[in-house]
Amino acid sequence: MALATSPTALDTLAESLRAAGIPATSLKRNEPLAPYTTFRIGGPADLFVEVTSADQLAAAVTAARDAGTPWFLLGLGANILVGDRGFRGVVIRNLAAAHRMGDDGRLWTESGAVMRPIILETVNAGWSGLEHYIGIPSTVGGAIWQNLHFLSPAPARERTMFIAEVFVHCDILGEDGVRRTVNADYVQFGYDDTVFHHRRDIVLAATFQLERADPAALHRILQENLSWRGARHPWLEVHPSAGSIFKKIEGVGAGRLIDDCGLKGFRVGGAQISHIHANIMVNLGGATAADVRTLIRTAQDAVRTKHGHALEVEIGFIGEF
Repeated sequence: MALATSPTALDTLAESLRAAGIPATSLKRNEPLAPYTTFRIGGPADLFVEVTSADQLAAAVTAARDAGTPWFLLGLGANILVGDRGFRGVVIRNLAAAHRMGDDGRLWTESGAVMRPIILETVNAGWSGLEHYIGIPSTVGGAIWQNLHFLSPAPARERTMFIAEVFVHCDILGEDGVRRTVNADYVQFGYDDTVFHHRRDIVLAATFQLERADPAALHRILQENLSWRGARHPWLEVHPSAGSIFKKIEGVGAGRLIDDCGLKGFRVGGAQISHIHANIMVNLGGATAADVRTLIRTAQDAVRTKHGHALEVEIGFIGEF
């Protein structure tokens, strides 16, 4: 039996987590992961723990590493598909959300803070730099991990905006177990890519540099961005999804290719290729990871046959399928 599924190993890990100051009430066994993802899909984690500070986050990851137990760090659960059989090991849900705004425009925030309330708080205070990402479900840690970006339609901003543009530095727990502060050179921001895709470092907190702006103008940008996104993407509150399924194909567009194959609205079980955006698959209710994987293969086969393009999956596959 694998260490991660051994009751004794889980008991030992749970004891280590409690000793690190994580309350017993934050630990759960066989916790279904579907409610913690934007897709609302996913089986149970052997052990599930919620952390509420950067110190707790570092302690939980360290305990899992020391125990040799497989672990996964969960934020808002966007851009992932969790397998129907769940995750063998410990899932660490990051709820560390402390933050503060300095008079110099420096925003410091723990990595589990959700972007939307942070954006609204900074906009209301007249600080610009994050308003472009208002409609994208993400934590601060997730935003850095993927170099969060958005093609803003707002006046004079008709270009892709990247979180890297306001990033100063971040505090990490390195895969070597050492806590340190690193800058953009270390992070290596790319398109949907950073060093964190390739190393098991964990972002504990981050600092951004914002600029003074008129709150009324910033609110206008929020409204325009939300309207633009809302007209082109299914609403998560109605149709849960993981966002874009396939990576961007320069000059063509994965969604356009799938649409050209007549697959908008194609359904397998409770999962469907969205009528609004063909590169998004939605959960109509009761969808399984198996349903989504069948839709993915269907789209890949159709596009390869008709257009000769190989669609590469953008979302992460987590756990056992």
